[in-house]
Amino acid sequence: MNMGKMSDLRSEIKNVKRQMARLGEMLPGSLTRQKRKWGKEYWQLSYTHRGRGGTQYVSEENYETVKSQVENYGKFRELCKRLVDLSLAQAKLRYGKRKLK
Repeated sequence: MNMGKMSDLRSEIKNVKRQMARLGEMLPGSLTRQKRKWGKEYWQLSYTHRGRGGTQYVSEENYETVKSQVENYGKFRELCKRLVDLSLAQAKLRYGKRKLK
């Protein structure tokens, strides 16, 4: 096993976890501008959670906060993918072609 590579992977995993911890509040979904038939516009949060879809109206005063929370969730998902990639690389380095025990 390459100890230098293993150390680099551990360091990067810690870094990703630190980034995750700093994200703050998050909301899944997307934030879009909707328009009613009579012309009134509003913000809508659309999401899927545990297999169920949902929507919520978002007021103008809460738009920036909700936008930030949605962006944080996107960053969280990317960091999760990165963490899994690093963990798999670490396992391959540790176990090679042997069975995981």
